[in-house]
Amino acid sequence: MKIKPIDEISAAAKQLAESMNIEFIEAVWRPQDTSLTLVIDTEDGVDLDTCEKYHNAVSDLLDELDPTFGEPYTLNVSSPGLDRPLKTERDFTRALGEDVEIKLFAPMRGKKYFEGTLTGYDGNTVTVKIGEKEEKFQITKIAKINKAIKFD
Repeated sequence: MKIKPIDEISAAAKQLAESMNIEFIEAVWRPQDTSLTLVIDTEDGVDLDTCEKYHNAVSDLLDELDPTFGEPYTLNVSSPGLDRPLKTERDFTRALGEDVEIKLFAPMRGKKYFEGTLTGYDGNTVTVKIGEKEEKFQITKIAKINKAIKFD
């Protein structure tokens, strides 16, 4: 199925989200099940009511935009989830002082997995305090970085 460019869909969805005081994270098209998932967040997290409110508003917008040129598709609105990867400057800024998990593409000093407290981010590297030592990781070497999920 042919769809409009995901950047065009994202731009429209983002503009609407911002007008609703919602942070638009990303749009994901899954051709295997012809679904469009829009991922959103808010300062206080996302609940079912927020997802429903945004879904209803963006559905009308997408009907006008017609992202699939008249073909049927499934629209999903979702929160980023607890294990959401940190991707944007805002993600990293929000996570400063939080425990994070880092998975590398290739081992560094024999390890591909690290866990510690995020203490810095400059756009190219992240700094993580592991024990008493700070380690710097190049963003391009990180396969995934997300907040550590701890169960008490």
